Amino acid sequence: MIRWIALAVVLLASAMPARADDYEFPASAAPVRMLVVGSTTDIGIIRPVIEAYQRSNPSVAIRYRELTTNALFSEARDACAGKRPADDVVLSSAMDLQVKLVNDGCASTVLRPGLQLLPDYARWRDQLFGLTYEPSVIVYNRRAVAEWEAPVDHFALLDLLRQPDRFTGRIGTYDIESSGLGYLFATLDDQRSSTWGRLIEGMGRNEVKLYCCTQEILDRVADGRLTLGYNVLGSYALAEAREKPELAVIVPSDYTLVLTRAAYVPDNAVNKADAGAFLEFTQGPEGRRILNEEALLFSPLDGADYLFRELGRAGGESRTIRPIALGPALMVGLDQMKRRLFLKQWRDSLGIAED
Repeated sequence: MIRWIALAVVLLASAMPARADDYEFPASAAPVRMLVVGSTTDIGIIRPVIEAYQRSNPSVAIRYRELTTNALFSEARDACAGKRPADDVVLSSAMDLQVKLVNDGCASTVLRPGLQLLPDYARWRDQLFGLTYEPSVIVYNRRAVAEWEAPVDHFALLDLLRQPDRFTGRIGTYDIESSGLGYLFATLDDQRSSTWGRLIEGMGRNEVKLYCCTQEILDRVADGRLTLGYNVLGSYALAEAREKPELAVIVPSDYTLVLTRAAYVPDNAVNKADAGAFLEFTQGPEGRRILNEEALLFSPLDGADYLFRELGRAGGESRTIRPIALGPALMVGLDQMKRRLFLKQWRDSLGIAED
């Protein structure tokens, strides 16, 4: 009851302003139901999905809460323990943290036909669902790197970084101590690639700059403050490249990790029905059209073709794509001892002093 009263207040002109990272999407029809989404996805990227869902469900008001991966994990963990109200949907790019929350019993089972169609790597226990198909890419500034010398794979990137002084202070990547997504990409690179150790050493020699978020890297590469960005989310990069032609995007040809943005409905969520319907909508015809053509988040169902079409490349090249599967294997890197050792190796390679 308290929640419905709060919603009514939001819909009135006298409503209190939302926090800077909260966005309100009022319902256009009665009776009104509230859906609360906690997410790491930038509002500018996911807004078309929300608005399309509301056109089909005009009685649903949506409160969208945008947080960093680590902040969302902390709040979701507290909600699971009953220390704060739960969101109705928890959506994060930090797949490993999402798996841990579900493994800890925080999620409810969602049996929706549209979600059952997801490939095995994008569905776990009928509780955690991968809604997107997003490659980890290299970006560069076309004014600083000629197309003929652009690194088409991780080995070519290694060679490029050996050029003295050219890239000093001009490379950006995630700060894996503050970015859950960055940590996930780094641990998987370490597990699946023979180049990871040499790459971070090369970036360390070039005084790599570290950032919490994808957009910070993209902004700096696009305006020339950085020359290269490594392990950047391809969905955001491709959307930015549509507007800024000086930004070039490379899907490495030797291997490319593909993230699927994972969502679950908390076991103690208030509005489970609309939460499940929202997740299913993203994989329906209209949801997939928006993911594939507008948001460039792409869908696990058919997004690979759209991804390569956006890149202007043949879909047959998808054989080098390596989707990251949802499941317990992702929690290996979350073991505290292994995390400390991995971060120590990372700091040592980059020349970062201990606090």
